[in-house]
Amino acid sequence: MRRGFGHAAAFTDFQRYARLCAKTRINSKFSVKDLLFSPLEKKSVALRIAPGNHLCPRVRYIFITGGVVSSLGKGLTAAALGALLEQRGLKVRLQKFDPYLNVDPGTMNPYQHGEVYVLDDGAETDLDLGHYERFTSGTLSRQNNLTSGQVYESVIQKERRGDYLGKTVQVIPHVTNEIKERLKSAGKGVDVLVTEIGGTVGDIEGLPFIEAMRQFALEVGKQNVAFVHVTLLPFLAAAGELKTKPSQQSVAKLREIGIQPDVLVCRTERPLDDDIRAKLSMFCNVPVRAVIEEQDVGSSIYELPEMLAKEKLDDIVLDLLGLKTRKRPNGAWREIVRKLKKPKRRVTIGVVGKYIELQDAYKSVYESLTHGGIANDCGVTIVRLDAEAVEKNPAKMLAKLDGVLVPGGFGGRGIEGKIRAVQYVREKGIPYFGLCLGMQVAVIEFARHVAKLKGANSTEFDTKSPHPVIHLMPEQKGIKTKGATMRLGSYDCKLPPRTISRAAYGKDSVRERHRHRYEFNNDYRELLTKAGLLIAGVNPGRDLVEIVEVAKHPWFVGVQFHPEFQSKPTRPHPLFAAFIKAAIARHGKK
Repeated sequence: MRRGFGHAAAFTDFQRYARLCAKTRINSKFSVKDLLFSPLEKKSVALRIAPGNHLCPRVRYIFITGGVVSSLGKGLTAAALGALLEQRGLKVRLQKFDPYLNVDPGTMNPYQHGEVYVLDDGAETDLDLGHYERFTSGTLSRQNNLTSGQVYESVIQKERRGDYLGKTVQVIPHVTNEIKERLKSAGKGVDVLVTEIGGTVGDIEGLPFIEAMRQFALEVGKQNVAFVHVTLLPFLAAAGELKTKPSQQSVAKLREIGIQPDVLVCRTERPLDDDIRAKLSMFCNVPVRAVIEEQDVGSSIYELPEMLAKEKLDDIVLDLLGLKTRKRPNGAWREIVRKLKKPKRRVTIGVVGKYIELQDAYKSVYESLTHGGIANDCGVTIVRLDAEAVEKNPAKMLAKLDGVLVPGGFGGRGIEGKIRAVQYVREKGIPYFGLCLGMQVAVIEFARHVAKLKGANSTEFDTKSPHPVIHLMPEQKGIKTKGATMRLGSYDCKLPPRTISRAAYGKDSVRERHRHRYEFNNDYRELLTKAGLLIAGVNPGRDLVEIVEVAKHPWFVGVQFHPEFQSKPTRPHPLFAAFIKAAIARHGKK
């Protein structure tokens, strides 16, 4: 049975509570009559505040929503804001809530969703998590990407177990509670948790997430939450002006749900004048200083932190959350942008793939090539090459390139084009970098044309190949379902001396992220190494081949993993940096 202590005890704990709130700079409401303690709470000096009063959390929460249209750049805005807050000395974590019913994007077609971004713990996540990791220092986990599919799956499992004790299971409170629990768990150990809500305000599938945000803000206290709404200001050439009405309607939709945005980030092709800012301020009920201009970047997404800093977005958010921090160092991203805009040299890299018409299909690969350029103060011009077109005339499409990269992928379409591309660059001494499937096609090409194994192939493309140099991993053979069943996540790789990869990494052991079902067939290991293929990296636990190289070639590296998932503009991946360096060397010899 719960009991209250005397007025003196209550007053003492009120003082403790007030001091705690002062430490976290929160003005919380408090009522002495609501103080009730259990023996355990007394022992731990932990307070339970009755319903109706605000909690006193140490974490601040930022919610980023989008309006008018999708693909506005909410993820980049969240990532850039996270970068600015980190520069102020705060520990920041970012996460994404996706309203679609898929459990994760792992089984989705790249045309539907772009690339699948893999985390250290094996989570297959939205590509925005790639932006989060590239712009900030944190390493994310599966806790940082929540979908409606995961939410409903968890709720139904709890209902089947009887966790709800016979209650009628509803969107409110059961679904919204599930979402709020993720907010609480993801916020542990950080100063600020930035949560992006996928989709567009008004989408029916996104309503439970928006409602959960509203409830959560009420529970933790509005002074601990900031709502940032990213919206579009279209320019009508016929009228010669930016139009604010779509943004007004988008904010009105949010306010119907019970959320008033604190900041309006306006995606626009043209600068915002004072009149536009004042109009948006009045009709959207947002202070003029909180109407943020976010123009399309000139050359790189890495211009965005400096752009938002000029608009004082970080200052505004910190004021809203009552946080006092150190000053942001000036020009922290300026040197990165300088190397992108005015590099000392430039190379051209061809990416041979099957989804090349879709920008987001190989998003992390393109960004990592850019990072490799930053490491060498070199601009990188990327030429996207369709694998089926390369098959017809590889010389015409590849001869003038400084380097060629074949990214990961699945399925047989375009495979022969990739194999012909590998053959051409191997024979002509053009730097080559193969990622996952790109490593496997390199092994197939070497087996066919150097080791003379006629018909060599992967069992993914030819189950009756006489020489299956790439085959299905043994543990994959009995698997029927597709979702989250591949070799996923971070694994060790040992690097022997005197290899290109060891020189690039500068150490003999690394951990890299994987996403594949097929692997190098060790039955052909001795034969292929005798023919000149170098095994430059091996997983020590299972003796799996992770890296192959070709002897007597300027730079030829194929990796079974995905190094693009661990590259940042501030810390380019060693292999991408070395690849671009090799491309520079080739360019200088032309």
